Amino acid sequence: MINLPYKLLVFDWDGTLMDSEARIVSCLAMSLQDMGRPVPPRQALLNVIGLGLPEVAHALLPHGDVDGVRQFVDRYRYHFLSDHYEPANLFPGALDTLRQLDGQGFLLGVATGKGRRGLDEILERAECQGIFAVTRCADETASKPNPRMLMEVMDVAGVGPADTLMIGDTVFDMQLARNAGTRALGVSYGVQPAERLLAEGAIDCIDEIGAIVSWLANPVAP
Repeated sequence: MINLPYKLLVFDWDGTLMDSEARIVSCLAMSLQDMGRPVPPRQALLNVIGLGLPEVAHALLPHGDVDGVRQFVDRYRYHFLSDHYEPANLFPGALDTLRQLDGQGFLLGVATGKGRRGLDEILERAECQGIFAVTRCADETASKPNPRMLMEVMDVAGVGPADTLMIGDTVFDMQLARNAGTRALGVSYGVQPAERLLAEGAIDCIDEIGAIVSWLANPVAP
C-alpha cells in the first residue's frame, strides 16, 4: 500500500495538462478583431489565461458594457470550438502520468477557467474520460482565484484542504489554492515562470508533467 502524501490532486487544464497557449492567444486576438477592438500585446493576453471568459472580457475590455462582454464571450467560444485551428494536445507524457497517478490511488480532479462544453469535448478527444473523479469549470461556478471552484471539487471528492494539492501554471492557480486553504505545486513549462508561481505561494515547481510522480514520492515539506 502506497503512503500517499495527498489524497486529492487537482489540476488546472490549459498550460498544465494541455499545450494550448498558442491556440488561446490566437482565439483571444481574433475575438477582439471581430469586435473591432485593438489587440493588446501578447503578454497582456497571456496574463489573462486561467480566468473565466467573462473575467477575461472585463480585463481586456475594461470599459466594455454588458453587451460587449457577451459579444466577446460568444466570439471566443466560436473560435475556440471551431476547426479553424490545429487542435491543442496534451503535453507529452501527460496522459500516461495521469493514468499512473490514478493507478497509485490518488483521486484526480480538474479546476479550470474553461467552459464545460469545451472541457467535455477535449476530455473525450484526449481519452481522459473516467480518469478524473470531479471537474469544475468557470461557467458553472466562480472563476479563479475565488476559492469556490476548488472548494466544490474538494466537497464532491470528500477530501479536506490538508489532503489536497492544486497543480497549475498561473498565479491564479496559486491564489486559488491559497484562498481555499490548500497547498499548490507550480509547473514552469506553462504560461508563467516558476519565480512568479513561487512568489504567489507555490511550495515547489516542476519542469515537466511527468516529474510529479517522483515529486510526490518525496514532496517538499509544507
